[in-house]
Amino acid sequence: MISNSKLEDYIYSVIDPEDSLLYELNRETHLKLVHPRMVTGRWQGQMLQMISRMIQPRSVLEIGTFTGYSALCFARGLAPDGHIHTIEVNDEIIDIPLKYFKKAGLSDKITLYAGDALEIIPTLNLTFDMVFIDGEKSQYIQYYDAVFDKVEPGGFILADNILWSGKVVQKVEKGDYFTQGILEFNEYLKKDQRVEKTILPLRDGTMLIRKK
Repeated sequence: MISNSKLEDYIYSVIDPEDSLLYELNRETHLKLVHPRMVTGRWQGQMLQMISRMIQPRSVLEIGTFTGYSALCFARGLAPDGHIHTIEVNDEIIDIPLKYFKKAGLSDKITLYAGDALEIIPTLNLTFDMVFIDGEKSQYIQYYDAVFDKVEPGGFILADNILWSGKVVQKVEKGDYFTQGILEFNEYLKKDQRVEKTILPLRDGTMLIRKK
């Protein structure tokens, strides 16, 4: 997890610029929402887009749409016949991602569900090449268990915020269910021999998991 601002500035000076659509989405997120830091953003978005381009998934499940930045990044790397299914629990913000999916010309590639992912996932009669977990941190294990049998062998699961601003190596405050949930998930993954896993320490950390 890089926290040196000068180093971050250097990285941003080297990587590709944020295109106008994603810049507009990022700006609207910061102007209209209470917790804009939840948006994926340029650096992580480019990583997710690159992973998607390398794998070229035909079917992606995303848990936690927020304003749609990551879904758009994944969509740019889909196989030609690929599709993304993304779930957002907060139905008050879904107009934003839907607007940008349309502006990007990707509405036919992305299906957005509003509601509780743990209720919606069992209703999806689908299998996935890639799953992105970025919902409630206290529920990561439940999300993982809910999607595991729907992931194809050789498929990938990405779990975001796995280092949780460094709180995973600090004393957990009483009532901090998010940090506790992340710690329990990481320990759960550590013991799971059905998968290979590593951590990409970008921003808040992403667990990269491959189903054997």
